[in-house]
Amino acid sequence: MSKGIVLSVSASALFAVMYYYTSLLTPLTGLEIFGWRMLLTMPCMTAFMLISREWKLVSDLVQRLVATPQLLLGAMASSALMGAQLWLFMWAPLNGYSLDVSLGYFLLPLSMVLTGRIVYGERLSRFQKIAVFFATLGVLNELYQVGGLSWATLLVVVGYPIYFILRKRLRTDNLGGLWLDMTLMLPLALWFVQSGEQGFGVFDQYPWLSLLIPVLGVISASALVAYIVASRLLPFSLFGLLSYVEPVLLLGVALLLGESIEAQEWLTYIPIWMAVAVLVFEGFKHLVRQRRRA
Repeated sequence: MSKGIVLSVSASALFAVMYYYTSLLTPLTGLEIFGWRMLLTMPCMTAFMLISREWKLVSDLVQRLVATPQLLLGAMASSALMGAQLWLFMWAPLNGYSLDVSLGYFLLPLSMVLTGRIVYGERLSRFQKIAVFFATLGVLNELYQVGGLSWATLLVVVGYPIYFILRKRLRTDNLGGLWLDMTLMLPLALWFVQSGEQGFGVFDQYPWLSLLIPVLGVISASALVAYIVASRLLPFSLFGLLSYVEPVLLLGVALLLGESIEAQEWLTYIPIWMAVAVLVFEGFKHLVRQRRRA
């Protein structure tokens, strides 16, 4: 379990680095960055799977697709859900939605905990119930202030749990499934790159991007691989709880990019941060207990 915890935290740190990294890729748009990310992530992922001898997961999945063609529909839905999240992650920092996305990631651990309870029957601990209470206060304030959560926040909070549930149902919750999700996105990614103002000629006009864009692919592949492997090694609820690291870092990136928290929004963020603090405390107690048993 300790390996899963390390991988989860590492993935969160890499995602935060990538969140800020998009601001360095001017003049590319969010759609172009998304396209380049997909095109460059695939070779890195493929190389990693070949080196780590995980490629059998892909060949097994292809055999399942041939034997059960209906599985392709589910795989396409899974790819679309993942694609929406990856696009939002690239688009938000460039379009003033960094705080909305970071709020979604603050709420995601609670959303995962509730999903584990409702879908998989996982029982909530006393600390988890307290965290849900605090998070609910924050959400209620947001509903009162602006009439609801933004579409970007909801896409994160609702979209990810559905994605992980679907992958478990399809039995594609492994690196082979992620590879297939990314592969099915490639035609759309290629179209986004070609339809951009510069297209593939962007390197002629902006030579420095020939160094920056490949690094984006390496960061993206490393983060996704660590995230998916962690999801396999950890219980659903604990995997959700460890997601608290990412929103803290994303909030810092949003502030670095010039966004700010309005006065009325503090009553949204403070209860949610209190909920995160409760989950962190519970996670710390869990780790201490494990070490004592060891």
